Amino acid sequence: MEEAKSSSIALEEKKENTIKDKLKAFVNKHGEIWKFIKFSFTGASTSVLEMAVFAVLQYVVFKSLNEVPVTDNAVLSFLGIEYKGYMYSYFISAVIGYAAAYIMNRKLTFKADANPVLSTIIYAVMVVCTIIFNTWFGSFLGTLIKNNGYDSVFIVMLTKLVVMTVPTIWTYPLNRFVIHRRKKPIDEKK
Repeated sequence: MEEAKSSSIALEEKKENTIKDKLKAFVNKHGEIWKFIKFSFTGASTSVLEMAVFAVLQYVVFKSLNEVPVTDNAVLSFLGIEYKGYMYSYFISAVIGYAAAYIMNRKLTFKADANPVLSTIIYAVMVVCTIIFNTWFGSFLGTLIKNNGYDSVFIVMLTKLVVMTVPTIWTYPLNRFVIHRRKKPIDEKK
């Protein structure tokens, strides 16, 4: 009986080592794909945070401003941002999401060792441009949805998800090759 248990345990350990070895081999062979997977996972995690913050802001904190027009700023009106609640909700939730993504990507995804001050400055410039785009695009779509009578929680949250996903086109390459660079190779033994 003891012999059968020992044999079973040894077989399980061999399977675990095989799966672990296969995962390590995949990561070593497809490093860029693995980095994109980790970047995507980080993005999904911080997107959940961003969407939660957005929902609280949109439907609780700024609920009374969702129908207050932006009339005191010609630039915002020109850009199609008509309601203060949407604008504030998109802006604040994006700042929180991007801050969390920066920390996770620097430490976990890319294990960056480039100058942290320079990386933070470049990231901040990218984020400012992305937040301006997200705020405009999100507010524009939010206004479009509201003006056409599709102002349901599901449609607004789906729109927020789309608005958050579009910047991946430029944020991954900038994060990977400019912001979170590695100067020293990662020690494979760790």
